[in-house]
Amino acid sequence: MHLFLAAPQMGRFLSEEISRASLGTTQAWIADDLLAVENVPDIYRGPTVFSHQCLPKAVVWPIPSIRLTAESLATELIQKFPDDIPWRLHVVARYGIAEAGHHRCQLIREGVVAQLKKRNRSLLKQLDMAPLNGVPNPLGSRAVSPPFQAQEGLVQLLLTSPETGYLSLLNHLTGQMPSQWIGTVSPFLKGVIPIAVDKGAPSRAFAKLVESEHRLGKYISQGESCVDLGASPGSWTYIPAQRGAQVIAVDRSPLREDLMRHSLVKFVQGDAFQFAPSGPVDWLLCDVIAAPERSIRLLIDWVRERRCRQFVVTIKFRGDTEYALLDELKSEMPKLCEVFHLLHLCANKNEVSAFGIGRRLV
Repeated sequence: MHLFLAAPQMGRFLSEEISRASLGTTQAWIADDLLAVENVPDIYRGPTVFSHQCLPKAVVWPIPSIRLTAESLATELIQKFPDDIPWRLHVVARYGIAEAGHHRCQLIREGVVAQLKKRNRSLLKQLDMAPLNGVPNPLGSRAVSPPFQAQEGLVQLLLTSPETGYLSLLNHLTGQMPSQWIGTVSPFLKGVIPIAVDKGAPSRAFAKLVESEHRLGKYISQGESCVDLGASPGSWTYIPAQRGAQVIAVDRSPLREDLMRHSLVKFVQGDAFQFAPSGPVDWLLCDVIAAPERSIRLLIDWVRERRCRQFVVTIKFRGDTEYALLDELKSEMPKLCEVFHLLHLCANKNEVSAFGIGRRLV
């Protein structure tokens, strides 16, 4: 059984997405936003657009008490987890309101660590030992949850009540590595990233770009080149310019006045869908308001023609009947990319973000 944790208010569309992909034989809602899918093919790796987190091969795990749960989970890890690879431990709750269950999860995690300290120090030494290899983020620190490394394992315990939970183990012994589930299994707890705040940005739209960078594990940096299509009023130009990247901003309307004067910003007045750079750029950025078909075609063309190395593109919708259009991206983009994500972000409204890294020329 695979468990999918739906993005807020997106449960119905997650169910429809999984049905269109013919994943599994049956679906059942365990909670308002937690979907269980039986008999998912082993070759399935996503992405799932409307799911923030997935627990592959999940099994019911009783929570009789904090102590007994820590003991039983530690025993399971000692039996089924190698002690020579790095691994992460997510113990989270999905019941009640706000932070319900958070303290209980924290105590269970602490209990597991205490058990491993007594029973298997080699395994404990590998906990959270994957290298933080990301570029420093805009705050000058590193991403709290960098992308999974090739040989890294993941343990997820999701509490759905104080007494009941679900356990998922991913490592090479189970035949399921989290690095194989890019775009479906998130390194972030419950797949959630707090929405960024910057009162200096022209609008709150910048938060979508920042969240996409965190999930990708790559950040626009000094000296890189960017094209921002549909740039006005300039929130997606503001971020790279603040970091010392060069930006070509394309729109029919001008940017905010300070960005129009910025030494690293070149404004081109015109149609975002007609613009082509003189040569490849490091980043394609696009948060343009357009029909989803146009944004989808723009992204595929840019990546196929290798006009950009990395990309963050928003696909905007006019209602809730067009989400099936995203299936074209799910089919085409993995062929063109080293890494591809397609996700309803925490910062998204009626839109979805596509972000990733295109394939290099051979």
